[in-house]
Amino acid sequence: MLIGVPKEIKNHEYRIGLTPAAVREYVANGHQVIVENNGGAAIGFTNDQYEEAGARIVDSAAEIFATADMIVKVKEPQPEECKQLREGQILYTYLHLAPDPKQTELLAEAGVTAIAYETVTDNRGGLPLLAPMSEVAGRMSVQAGAHYLEKAHGGSGTLLGGVPGVEPGKVLVIGGGVVGISAAKMAVGLGAEVTILDRSLPRLRELDDIFGGRVKTIYSTVDAIDKFSQVADLIVGAVLIPGAAAPKLLTREHIKNMKPGSVLVDVAIDQGGCFATSKATTHQDPVYVVDDVVHYCVANMPGGVARTSTIALNNATLPYGIALANKGVKAMLDDANLRNGLNMHRGKITYKAVHDDLGEQLGLEYIDPVAALS
Repeated sequence: MLIGVPKEIKNHEYRIGLTPAAVREYVANGHQVIVENNGGAAIGFTNDQYEEAGARIVDSAAEIFATADMIVKVKEPQPEECKQLREGQILYTYLHLAPDPKQTELLAEAGVTAIAYETVTDNRGGLPLLAPMSEVAGRMSVQAGAHYLEKAHGGSGTLLGGVPGVEPGKVLVIGGGVVGISAAKMAVGLGAEVTILDRSLPRLRELDDIFGGRVKTIYSTVDAIDKFSQVADLIVGAVLIPGAAAPKLLTREHIKNMKPGSVLVDVAIDQGGCFATSKATTHQDPVYVVDDVVHYCVANMPGGVARTSTIALNNATLPYGIALANKGVKAMLDDANLRNGLNMHRGKITYKAVHDDLGEQLGLEYIDPVAALS
C-alpha cells in the first residue's frame, strides 16, 4: 500500500502523522511511504531522516492526496484537503466530527473511508489513540492556566503554588479521565489546592487512592459546580463523550459568578467545548475575556509541544496503522476496536454519536460499520 503523509496546515500545527521511526515500520511491512517536503522539519525530523527510513520525499501535498492509498495525518483535514480526498482512499487521523458539520459534509462528498483516532477503542473500553494527546493536553492545561493567571496576561495575579504565608491558588478539574488526572498531577505538583469533579464513584475512589488525599474528590452535581466554580482561580474542562459533542457544564451564569481574573481552560474544545462561552482559539491568538474571566480554548493544544506530541501519538497509532496498511478495510472487520474508529464510509456516517448530532441536519444516512464494510 502507498502511505501518504502531508504536512499539517492548521494554524501553528507542527505535528506530523508519521515519525521516521514509524515510516521504517511501514517499509519493513512491505509498504511505500511518501512524505511532503520538510513535513517534520519544524520539530527536528529532516528529509534525510525520512529518506534513510525508506520514505520518498515529494514536493506537494497535492501529489500525496492524488496518489496515496492511505493518508496519515494528525489534525482533521481542512476544507482544501477534504476536496482532494476520494472514494476508496483511507483517511487515518483525528476528526472530531460532531461539532464540525462542514467537515462531515465534505468527507461525505469525497466518499473517503475516514477513521478517527479519538473513537478507536481497546479491550478495556479505553481510547488508546486519544489517551496520549489527553495526557499532553491535561498537563498543558495547568501550564497555560498558570501563565494566564499572571496579571500581565489578564489574570488575577495569583501564583498557583502560593508561597509560605500566602494560600495557594484553587484549581477545579471537571472530569476525572485521562485529561483530568494529568491536569491534577500538574496542579498538585505546583502546590495548588485541587478539586476534581466526576460522576463516577469508582473513578473518584481511584483518584483518591492515586493522590493519597492530596486532592478533593467530589461527586459532580449542579450544586457542586456552582459552589466550587465561584472560588476557583483556574478551571480545567476535561469531560468527554466519545465521538459526541461535549456537554455544556458551566453556564453563562456560572461564569458571571466566577472571580474576576480567573482562568478557564477548555480541553474539550475539539468536541465543541464544555463551557457556555467557549469558542475555539489558536496558538497564535489563544485567549479572550468574557465577564472578566480569561478563556483559553486552543483547539490543538498538544501542537504547542509538537515534538513530544508527535512521538507519543505515533507510539499509539502505529499498530493500528500497520494493520490498516496490511489488510486494508478488512482490518476493521477483523478488529472491533479498530472498527469503532470508522466514522465515515462512502458518503455515509458509520459512528452513531456523530449521526445523532449531525445526521438529520446534513441529511446523511447512518449505516452500521460492519454492514458498510461488508
